[in-house]
Amino acid sequence: MFSRIFKRFGKKEPAKVIDELMRETPAGVVTADGWRKAVETPSLPEVHSSIPVNSKGSFWHKLFVFAGPGCLVAVGYMDPGNWATDLAGGAQFGYTLLSVILVSNIMAIILQHLALKLGIVSGRDLAQACRDHYSKPVSVTLWILCEIAIIACDLAEVIGSAVALNLMFKIPLVVGVVLTALDVLLVLYLQNKGFRYIEAMVVGLIAIIGGCFAYEMIVSVPSVIGILGGLIPKSEVVTNPSMLYIAIGILGATVMPHNLYLHSSIAQTRAYERNDAGKAMAIKYSTIDSTFSLMLALFINGAILILSAAAFHGSGHQDVADINDAYHLLSPLLGASFASILFGVALLASGLNATLTGTMAGQIVMEGFMNIRVRPWVRRLITRSIAIVPAVIVAGFYGDAEGGVGKLLILSQVVLSLQLGFAVVPLVMFTSEKRKMGRFVNAFWLKSVAWLITAVIIVLNVYLLFQTLSSWLS
Repeated sequence: MFSRIFKRFGKKEPAKVIDELMRETPAGVVTADGWRKAVETPSLPEVHSSIPVNSKGSFWHKLFVFAGPGCLVAVGYMDPGNWATDLAGGAQFGYTLLSVILVSNIMAIILQHLALKLGIVSGRDLAQACRDHYSKPVSVTLWILCEIAIIACDLAEVIGSAVALNLMFKIPLVVGVVLTALDVLLVLYLQNKGFRYIEAMVVGLIAIIGGCFAYEMIVSVPSVIGILGGLIPKSEVVTNPSMLYIAIGILGATVMPHNLYLHSSIAQTRAYERNDAGKAMAIKYSTIDSTFSLMLALFINGAILILSAAAFHGSGHQDVADINDAYHLLSPLLGASFASILFGVALLASGLNATLTGTMAGQIVMEGFMNIRVRPWVRRLITRSIAIVPAVIVAGFYGDAEGGVGKLLILSQVVLSLQLGFAVVPLVMFTSEKRKMGRFVNAFWLKSVAWLITAVIIVLNVYLLFQTLSSWLS
């Protein structure tokens, strides 16, 4: 390999030599910017650069080719964990926390842009980049923290799916949790057929969720004035401990750490040219895809909170924070027989989508941080078991307790939020270093905004931890 490099240096520029080797080396890639020291398997090798790109195609053609990864990422912003926090926020505080969903979504758009840019420019996903940059003890620590976040995320996704199966088909909660593990087989099957099949399935399920909530918005007749007022941030969100707890849960449910790892990987599934022009094109169209998809997630997240505020807050049901209660109360309160049914359908579609993308994120994190190379089905079985086993235990011991599911889902999102800084800090740092990103380094304004978002996330989480410890000790 390296002899080939030296032979070519006399004839071509080093950057062109590297680009040729990246295309010619089936087992991995080599970069010249310090990201890695040897040839390694790329992120998600089964689907890496598997979707052809015509750089001379029209705007709409290229947008279609790059569309898809944003929807996979958006799934994490409308998973069952979001439902729990949004239901609780709407029932307790009406439309007030809509501003938190809006601000969180803006944060998500910026952070996901940084994640896709990191993957496209460096050829490394966030987990691989951390392993390249940090010492082994630090990398292992970050890996453990990320696995905790994935467990918390999967806890919400798996239990949410199990709750939907229980509500609609009376399947016991623990059995429903085990059934969700079958998504491992589904991911393997779809990846063998092509990454586009995974994207198509995710888009179809998102369409189902969106259609269900469009119906819910119509029958709930929410207050337009209340919605507009809720989009304006209020100081009580920070000063009210109960509101802050839900708000940070919404932040954790919206800006998910595992989504940053996921996006930095799946952005590389397109076979764009690995030169500056190709990367600039990929960043442009991937950002459009990501932003549009996250706006869809904003609609669905906002719709859940609006539905809860319209149905429960003004009807004496401010204590509704449990998906079970919401399911059983919606049709009687709204006078629409399909309200509860479509709520359950949307929940099931949301859980299926989220477990599918969560499985992929688990693979990316384990391979990226630990560089573990095993057969795809073994790898996914390991990463899935890490999340499924705790979910089975939790569902078995606490799932049937009164309000247990809702409390667990909200707690899982707060745990996610507490882990978020450990993913955001490296992401912002890497994309702000010129040596690593070259001409694609963050502009000063973007760097400033990104670090401001990071500071807000860290400060809010420290404040939440202080409030929680104070309440325990008092």
